[in-house]
Amino acid sequence: MEIPPELILDWKKVKKFLEKWIKSYFKRNKIKKAVVGISGGIDSLVTSFLLANSLGRKKLLGVLLPEKGITTDKDIQDMERIVKLLKIHPIKIEISELVKGFIKAYPEVKKDLIAYGNLKPRIRMTLLYAIANVNEGIVVGTGDRSEYYLGYFTKFGDGAADIFPILSLYKTQVRGFASFFKLPKEIIEKPSSPGLWKGHSAERELGISYEVADRIFFYKKDFPVLFGKTYSSEKIAKLVGCSERLVELVEKREKLTLHKRILPPSPPIPYKFFACK
Repeated sequence: MEIPPELILDWKKVKKFLEKWIKSYFKRNKIKKAVVGISGGIDSLVTSFLLANSLGRKKLLGVLLPEKGITTDKDIQDMERIVKLLKIHPIKIEISELVKGFIKAYPEVKKDLIAYGNLKPRIRMTLLYAIANVNEGIVVGTGDRSEYYLGYFTKFGDGAADIFPILSLYKTQVRGFASFFKLPKEIIEKPSSPGLWKGHSAERELGISYEVADRIFFYKKDFPVLFGKTYSSEKIAKLVGCSERLVELVEKREKLTLHKRILPPSPPIPYKFFACK
């Protein structure tokens, strides 16, 4: 797999930097365990790889949360492949009965595909936090920079965690990192999918490939910082080799999903309302 030249990093330095940051954070805050959801995808692979190297395998709990009838056999095999590769202690909980319990309590959720899909990562995150609490640990998120800017995560689901070690890396950079360190090729090249319903495809739902989206974000966010120059949407489209419509689609998604990246708003009570004044 080739990574666009603009997005290539010094992978050895990236690994050293991230592992040092993780180790320092856990030591500074006296955290005993790292709890990470292992989906069988590239992000959970790289996040678990970094955690195992920086903390040691005994401090890492890999949690497998498949859903019967929805999670593919390939994803389950890849979950187990990651656990075996890193030699970490796995906890496996099948969530279909929990999903059914929610649907029984509120049947209307099944009528809305997005609401039904978002239910799953919120159930998974509740379990991850329960496991973290019991083991005096924290939940480690696996989200990347592409998903963050595109808002392609579930609010208070996979978007909820205590730390996000790879949030500064675009999806294509995560793949480049994994390729450099010779992690399983089958997982690196596997199409990205949240696996919230049968046949769920990330790029199909987004309407754009990660490679194109990542290059658009590079020219919008990183290029001005690196070279002190900004480009119009038309110029970015030419540089990336895509239509201006796709650049606008990325810009629109980022704006529409801003609420996912900020704390929920609340109105401040004016001090003049205090009776003690």
